[in-house]
Amino acid sequence: MLTTEQILALSPDDSSAKAAKGLLAPAKWPTLGYDETAIWGECQGSGSKPYQVSIDVSGPTFKCTCPSRKFPCKHGLALYLLLAQKQSAFTATAQPAWTSEWLSGRKDRAEKKAEKEAAKEAGIVAAPPDPVAAAKREAKRLDRMLTGAKDLERWLADLIKHGIGELPTKPSSFWRDAAARLVDAQASGLANGVKQMESLVNSGAGWPERLIAHMGRVQLLIDAMSRLEELPEPLRAEVRAAGGWPMEREEVLAEGERVTDVWMVCGQSFEENERLWERRVWLKGTKTVRHALLLDFSHGQRRYEQGFVNGTSFEATLAYFPANHLLRALLVDAPRMTQTTAGQAFAATSWDAALDEISDACARNPWLQRLPLGLAEAIPVYHEGQWTARDPAGREARMSISADDAWELAALSGGRAMTIFGEWNGEQWRPLTAWTKDSSQVAWTETVVTAS
Repeated sequence: MLTTEQILALSPDDSSAKAAKGLLAPAKWPTLGYDETAIWGECQGSGSKPYQVSIDVSGPTFKCTCPSRKFPCKHGLALYLLLAQKQSAFTATAQPAWTSEWLSGRKDRAEKKAEKEAAKEAGIVAAPPDPVAAAKREAKRLDRMLTGAKDLERWLADLIKHGIGELPTKPSSFWRDAAARLVDAQASGLANGVKQMESLVNSGAGWPERLIAHMGRVQLLIDAMSRLEELPEPLRAEVRAAGGWPMEREEVLAEGERVTDVWMVCGQSFEENERLWERRVWLKGTKTVRHALLLDFSHGQRRYEQGFVNGTSFEATLAYFPANHLLRALLVDAPRMTQTTAGQAFAATSWDAALDEISDACARNPWLQRLPLGLAEAIPVYHEGQWTARDPAGREARMSISADDAWELAALSGGRAMTIFGEWNGEQWRPLTAWTKDSSQVAWTETVVTAS
C-alpha cells in the first residue's frame, strides 16, 4: 500500500491535493470497497448521483465519472488517501460492475496490444510493408530534414555575422517563424533548438555564453546530419532522434536491447508546451545499476495509461532505444510491483562516480537535454540567494528549485547528509526526490511550462 506522501505526490497540482483532503470524511462516501487488485467508492457530489471512482492498484491508474480534466482528480486522490488512513471504513468484497467492467476493458486492451506485438516479433503481419516504397519515403523525409538543416545553418551564420547583442530585442515572431520552417521540414528537433535559443536569450546574466554554447551544439548536430551515412549505427540513431526523427515503437521493440530488472522509480517530471504534456519517468535497475528514461506524451491533459509512484519499484523488461548512450526505453511487459525502496538505489553512489557518468553520457551524446543525477551524502545549503547541494568535501551542485520546495528539503535534511535524485541540464540540477538515512522521503511534481 502506498503512503500518504506517495499518494499526494501523484496529485497534478497543489489545489487538487488540498481538495482531496477535504473529502476524507467516510460520510461523504456511501460506498467504499477493495480487493487485491482494485479500490472503489462512490463520492457524493453536488448532483443527485454520486461519482463512481475506481483505482487499479497495479499502476496505480484512476477512473472517475466526474467531469474534471485533471488526472488523477480530487476524488481519486481522496479515495486512495482514505484507504491509506482509514482502511477500516472499507469493505473487502466483490467489485461492482462499473469497476470490473473498467478493469476488464484495460485487461483486454493490454492483451490485444501484447498479441499484436508478439505477432510482429514472430514475423506475422497481415500486409508486409513495401520495402522499396518505405525506402523512398525515408529518403524523401531525410532530404527535407537536410534542406531544413542547411537553411538553419545559414540563419545561424547570419546571426553570428551581425552579432548577437541585439537578440534580446527581437520579437517572439522572429524565433517562432524560424522554428516553424524547421517543423515544415520535419526537423522538430532542430525547431526545438531554435525555441531554446529564445529562452536562453531571455535567461538573464550570462546569456551570451549560454547561447553561444547552445548554438555550437546545434551546429554540431547539423554537421552530423550532413554526414549521417558515414556514422556508425548507434550514433546515427542518436543523430536522427536529435534532429526530430525518433524510432517507432515497433522498431525499438524489434531492435532495442532488452533488460529485465527490478526498476526503481527515482523521480518524475512534467513539462507542458501548447497543451502537449511530456512526462519523464526516471528509473534505475537494482541489479544492473543502469538508468532508464520512460518518455510519454499526452495532449490536452496529464493523462497516461500507466501510473508510477516515486519511491516504489517494479519488475519488468525494458527495451532501450538504439543509441550511442542507452537511456530512453520502453516497457515491454506490464510492471509487477515489488517492495524495494528507491532510496537504496543511490546508497553507494559517490559524487565522483555520478559525475563521471554525466561526463561519459555527454561525450557519447552532446545533444542530450537532461540527464539523471543521483547524489548520496548531499546536504542542502542556502547561501547568498542560491540553493546548492554540498558534499562532505565541500563541493557544491547548484540546484534549480522553488523556495517552498527547498525549505521542505532542508527541513527533511535537518542539516544532515541525504540522498537526492534529480535532472541535470548541463548547468543546474533540478531535484525530484530525496531520502534521508532513515528512509524518510519527499518528492515534487512541479511542472515546467514551456513558452511557445
